[in-house]
Amino acid sequence: MALPGFLNKRWLIPVFVLAGFILLSGLIFSSALFGPRLEVFTLQRGELVQTVVASGRVATPARVDIGTQITGRVAAVPVKEGQTVRAGDLLIELAAADEKAALELAQANIRQAEARLRQLQQLTQPTSEQVLVQAQANLINVEKQYQRTRELVTQGFVGKSQLDESQRALDVARSQLKSAQFQLQSSKPDGSDYQLAVAGLQQAKANLAAAQAKLEHTRITAVVDGVLIARDVERGDIVQPGKILMVLSPAGISQLVVQIDEKNLRYIRMGQPAFGVTDAYPGQKFPVQVAYINPGVDAQRGSVNVKLNVLKSPLFLTQDMTVSVEIEVARSRDALSLNVEAIRDASTLHPWVMAVVDGRAVRRPVTIGIRGDKSVEITSGLNPHDVVLPATNMTIEAGQRVRPVVTKNPQS
Repeated sequence: MALPGFLNKRWLIPVFVLAGFILLSGLIFSSALFGPRLEVFTLQRGELVQTVVASGRVATPARVDIGTQITGRVAAVPVKEGQTVRAGDLLIELAAADEKAALELAQANIRQAEARLRQLQQLTQPTSEQVLVQAQANLINVEKQYQRTRELVTQGFVGKSQLDESQRALDVARSQLKSAQFQLQSSKPDGSDYQLAVAGLQQAKANLAAAQAKLEHTRITAVVDGVLIARDVERGDIVQPGKILMVLSPAGISQLVVQIDEKNLRYIRMGQPAFGVTDAYPGQKFPVQVAYINPGVDAQRGSVNVKLNVLKSPLFLTQDMTVSVEIEVARSRDALSLNVEAIRDASTLHPWVMAVVDGRAVRRPVTIGIRGDKSVEITSGLNPHDVVLPATNMTIEAGQRVRPVVTKNPQS
């Protein structure tokens, strides 16, 4: 049945206003009596992982700076930056005309010294032996002649002048014998002439070795297998010792060098497993392991230098790439955790939360264990069924009535 017209028009708006007033009053009364409706976090139980994240770059344990030991003009550079080389491969070749001439001269001096030694062995020594034999025979004859002359002088058959002449001949024969003996001794292996010849040969060989070394210095080769990561030399350049011409990254274990915030130093230990990821390939993680922790702290940065070995190097990993590492420092299979947004004064020694107990806000001190990305482990201070207000809600004070509304609890 239709309502009278005055009810449809005149009284409709006041009725709705009255109904809205009654509803609003109920809400205000309910809020004043039971407290405001606020979202809260609940505790979760499950696996929780704590990680330390840091950034750095790719580096090898040692890099090889390539340079020259002599001054010279570059004749050829047969390799390019980024090229993989083997130990012994030619990297830089210098002009070597002077060095080759010096080598030929040293080789000629070797041949001359060897000929001098052969001459002593094959000619001088045998000749000296024959001269000694002749000198010995001559001395015997002269001594016999001297004895006969002496007897004749005694018998008065010859004058004293002939005896003097025989004496002089005897002295000469004796001198010749001594000279022959000295000559023979000098030509033997322990003699002075022989030793001089040996020393001359040794000096010539040393000069040859020096010339060969200097010639070898004109060919700069790779000392180990690796990749050329820098090149600063071109054909025609005049190079000299002390300048780095190339940088070689040796093949083998690559490392990630990162800076860890000193507040996380207590979590890092040798041999810890971790994962690395490059900015260029963010979706491709690779395993790494902590290999070195610097004993000192960088005072300006407030960080510690840490190196991690790459256990399985991906093909795209190259020198000086920017990388990030995620080091797992703690893991709990059955942790009682709470959203990190509920923790107040988390960085101090006395963290606490504002829990809701029997409809009222209650301040609770808590003990924190493992810290995940979005949740932290609560080791004491709360029960599994407690609910906690967000730390961002600063208007609620302890003892105030609250009506909790459970919200989603994101976990790490």
